[in-house]
Amino acid sequence: MKLGKWIGGALGFVAMGPLGALAGYFIGRLFDTASDLESGSSSSPEAEAQGQRNSFLFSLLVMASYVIRADRRIMHSEMEFVRNFLRTRFGEGAVVEGEQILLHLFEEAKKQDAENPGGYRQLIADCGAQIAANMSYSQRLQLLSFLVQIAQSDGRVCSDEIAALREVTQELGLSAGELDSLLHLRGDSLEEAYQVLELSPSATDEEVKAAYRRLALKHHPDRVAALGEDVRRAAEEKFQQINNAKEKIYKARGMK
Repeated sequence: MKLGKWIGGALGFVAMGPLGALAGYFIGRLFDTASDLESGSSSSPEAEAQGQRNSFLFSLLVMASYVIRADRRIMHSEMEFVRNFLRTRFGEGAVVEGEQILLHLFEEAKKQDAENPGGYRQLIADCGAQIAANMSYSQRLQLLSFLVQIAQSDGRVCSDEIAALREVTQELGLSAGELDSLLHLRGDSLEEAYQVLELSPSATDEEVKAAYRRLALKHHPDRVAALGEDVRRAAEEKFQQINNAKEKIYKARGMK
């Protein structure tokens, strides 16, 4: 898979606004020939589906570049997680290309912040607003879930990464409670199970049931199926973790 076709095929909202400007920057620096871009931008249903998937991936890499740099270090574990993520969900051909994009995003971040402190932060805010306006709610939740996994890949999430995730969450039009829920999906304790369901332990049984129904609806894997079967499987894993949290609470309360 060639870089030009990969990003050139990103139809829809990535073609305009700050994300489109970044994509154009990469096309100018890295990508293939104009014919590749044209062939990746046909209006067939298959091309549109691929474009939606590519737009999601490019958006993820842009937002990941901000989260990974939050502590001013680029950890090997984080980059390895991204490589494995690309390999598993987009194929071996995407690994080198996706890493190239991420490394050039790091360069762009340094350049912008040198010219104007906070410049890259503003670019991320603008990109987040564009994503929020054009990407579905459930797809944005899945994007945030992947960002949380990247931040957690070195075994801990430092305060700078938490702050960056909170900023990205807000720009994506999602809530602090939704971020906290995703941050505790891997937890084993009853307290963390309540956080996954965005609840206090003092919640009533009816509130527990309602919270689970709400989460099950917005995180259902079918809602991200358009992004590809591999992304859907990742959503299924997240969905199972939500179910596990619900079962832990139900068991502790003697609920059925």
